[in-house]
Amino acid sequence: MKLGLISDTHGQVPNTVHAALAGVDCILHAGDVGPMDVVTELEAIAPVHAVLGNTDYGIQLPETRLEKFEEIKIIIHHIVDVDFPSQKVRAIFNSDQPDIVVFGHTHVPFDDHRSGIWYINPGSASQPRNNSSASVAILDFSHASPTLQFIELTT
Repeated sequence: MKLGLISDTHGQVPNTVHAALAGVDCILHAGDVGPMDVVTELEAIAPVHAVLGNTDYGIQLPETRLEKFEEIKIIIHHIVDVDFPSQKVRAIFNSDQPDIVVFGHTHVPFDDHRSGIWYINPGSASQPRNNSSASVAILDFSHASPTLQFIELTT
């Protein structure tokens, strides 16, 4: 199974996203989606599990999702401060005990293991920051242990 990871589209899905995520089984969108048209467009690639971001207004999405793939629990939540998680985020982690956390908000790719949790931020597909490039990621469960690949989106 391959999961496409995307975040911070802010209403824009660059054409290169379609090729980058072609062949994934599911897409996890970590918030700041923009209009629901973005989800509809991504669903042409694969089923989408999305959460609200801090700039998403007037759309109906959960703030947090817990998904299970290949016996691995994945939390999707937009704002996660890896070093100092909020009380709300800590409560979610304590309750759901995720193996992986997919988040967004910073617009910068991130990949780190801390305290038994793998934290992944695919970066922003449309508005990169801090000298990063627009990006998505693929989380691949077809190997003995999951692998992560960041894909830089070219214009």
